[in-house]
Amino acid sequence: MTISTDRRAALKAKHRAAILQAARDLIEERGGREFSVDDLAARADIARRTVFNHFGSLDEVLLAVCDQELSVIIDRFLADMAKTPVGDGSRASMFDELESAARGADLAPAIASMYRILGDPGKNDPKAAVLTQTAFSRVTERLREEVSRRHPAADALDAALLVESLMSGIVVIAHHWLTTTGPRLDQEALDDWDALLARLVHSVRSGYMPTD
Repeated sequence: MTISTDRRAALKAKHRAAILQAARDLIEERGGREFSVDDLAARADIARRTVFNHFGSLDEVLLAVCDQELSVIIDRFLADMAKTPVGDGSRASMFDELESAARGADLAPAIASMYRILGDPGKNDPKAAVLTQTAFSRVTERLREEVSRRHPAADALDAALLVESLMSGIVVIAHHWLTTTGPRLDQEALDDWDALLARLVHSVRSGYMPTD
């Protein structure tokens, strides 16, 4: 029984990995999400129904690929937060932790990857906008959980508002960066991203730092 269960689990994992790899390959070849479930199944060398055994839709496949792309960046983000001394739980100290992590994470490559995978939400592409929002919502939830874990005594609403404010701002500057610079990763483009992030941090900080 155990061997059979282990084999099924291994086969399931193998099929899921094949689907995601096929999706990444098709995205690279076609420059985005311009492929069908049939294309995906053929590339992964599996039956069409097997795709739906793992994912509810092609959009879910794309989001899973996006999650993989973002996971390295977000894990780094969370690791940087973990290295930051836990503050007193005030809004200002929680913001300092998030700011330090945001500056340390390579967000620009993650944004460029999302653009490539999901499409440009700013070019009259409603599906790209929805998918991008969903991807960021998943990231935001992870950050909210981490802030709550680090600051169990902090006001839950303050923590949620802080994370939501920062992440919503990142969505805004990401759209601006993609529109004005494009999904480039040369030094000039990275400098532009850093300048936008600094502007966002300054803007959000003014709402969380205590005034004299």
